[in-house]
Amino acid sequence: MWKFILYFFLGYLLFRFITGFLIPVFRTGKQIKRQFNDMQQRMEEQMKQQQADTGNTQQTEKSVNNTSVGEYIDFEEVK
Repeated sequence: MWKFILYFFLGYLLFRFITGFLIPVFRTGKQIKRQFNDMQQRMEEQMKQQQADTGNTQQTEKSVNNTSVGEYIDFEEVK
């Protein structure tokens, strides 16, 4: 009879430990990992967008610089 009560009590403690501690820890770990991956993915998307924007602005600046050459004035030294 005492063995049954002892096993039942140990089983209850094991059940409480698993449901009260281990499962929440694993769920929290999964949630943190998922959020970290989402944040990393957003950062990569922003970096790609910034690189694309930087490339576009550099191309437009080069085209603007090439088209607005203007008139060349020779320098003459005045005495």
